[in-house]
Amino acid sequence: MSNQNSNEHRENEHIVANKELNLLEALIPVVLLMIMLAYNIFFADGEWFGEYSNQIILLIGGVFAAIVGFFNKTTFETMVREIYENLKSVFVPIMILFLVGALAGTWLVSGIIPAMVYYGLKVLSPSIFLPASIVIAAIISIATGSSWTTSATVGIALVGIGTALGIPTGMIAGAVISGAYFGDKMSPLSDTTNLAPAMAGTDLFTHIKYMFYTTGPTILITIIAFSIISLNIDTTGNADVTGLLKTIAHTFNITPYLFIVPVAVIVLILLKTKPLIALGTGVLLAAVFSFIFQPEILSSLSDSKFSALINSMLTDTAIVTENEKLNELFSSGGMNGMLWTIYLICCAMVFGGIMDGIGALARITQSLLAVAKSVFGLFTSTVLSCIGLNVIASDQYLAIVIPGKMFKKAYQDRGLAPENLSRTLEDSGTVTSVLIPWNTCGAYQSGVLGVSVSEYFAYAIFNWLSPIMTLLFAAFNIKIRQLVSKDG
Repeated sequence: MSNQNSNEHRENEHIVANKELNLLEALIPVVLLMIMLAYNIFFADGEWFGEYSNQIILLIGGVFAAIVGFFNKTTFETMVREIYENLKSVFVPIMILFLVGALAGTWLVSGIIPAMVYYGLKVLSPSIFLPASIVIAAIISIATGSSWTTSATVGIALVGIGTALGIPTGMIAGAVISGAYFGDKMSPLSDTTNLAPAMAGTDLFTHIKYMFYTTGPTILITIIAFSIISLNIDTTGNADVTGLLKTIAHTFNITPYLFIVPVAVIVLILLKTKPLIALGTGVLLAAVFSFIFQPEILSSLSDSKFSALINSMLTDTAIVTENEKLNELFSSGGMNGMLWTIYLICCAMVFGGIMDGIGALARITQSLLAVAKSVFGLFTSTVLSCIGLNVIASDQYLAIVIPGKMFKKAYQDRGLAPENLSRTLEDSGTVTSVLIPWNTCGAYQSGVLGVSVSEYFAYAIFNWLSPIMTLLFAAFNIKIRQLVSKDG
């Protein structure tokens, strides 16, 4: 993820402690939230309170947390302040989500996404598609420092290409997310990659080098696993590719010139242009290209070409072709399609803000630290703390900042170099955020790629394997650097 304003806020924020609050009380809102979410998923088919069930459940969880806070002498003002800080920290990501919705719509009507699918079908076959998707996403994410940008550009295209090849969308999204988060972790341009060593007390490039010991084997296993999956999946795309190509070429004006827009966006990001400006430029360029290359498409959508273009940015757009599979692919919800995800992020920030305001996050982390009697126990407590905060606070920055601040002295007292902590924060905080449906990262990736977290969870192999790998290294004392050691 890439959000410098949020990064600076999280790095400098304080951690609210509350001596009146005990561990049992701190866990009450968490347990109730988990029960309600589980009931909604397993017994109400996700529709307990209608379309926005998860959002409402998060708000109810926030009410329970506030009640616990009031009983433990936390003022209403304190809780509101933390909610405000949380919401302020996701302002830029929300704006990015709106722009991604507009970008998806304009890239559709301009023919950019169809062109990506068209040329992708010519180059990528089902036998290499999934491992190739990991590599492509990893390269883009390393170059941009952002898993979010990777998903919003090549991720959307890869899901479209893979769907046309008949590959399950959950598999494609899992491959894209695995590659994107590998690149996000290893890129010096990534905000979380800068935040983790800042919290632990080490430098950026020591952190990246040390992180590769666990990250390298994890991404290698992931690529091997997807290669095996690719050899054993049944696809419908091979026999139908020629027909798909003809349909796309008949519906759209396909030309390599359309790639000027995504290339321009990637160049702007590489030049460290703010994401809002880079994505906004992508929307404007696509709008211009739609008039130049796809006037027939605009005319088919509305009597006014300008109205058709505005509608593609704001609301649902569907381009009908002769192929039913492509009809599903060539549709977009525009900015309106991002509202469910944005509401989820806002509600998650309310819950996380109240939990932070009443001191529950600090109390839970302190309790985990208290049971860390061995080096392996310390690593385990760190991993559980990061994952737990991704679940409870719904924010990957908090999942790095709070454990980083809480565990820093414990690592020093055990004679462990700070890069042990920074690596563990990334292995368990950064990458697992996308596995939580109500976390900002999980909600974003699900919304952008159009695939629910439950569909891609098992296939986001790199993300759930990373914390396991870091614990294996700790258990067998592999590359656990001591403060007195001069080499790894």
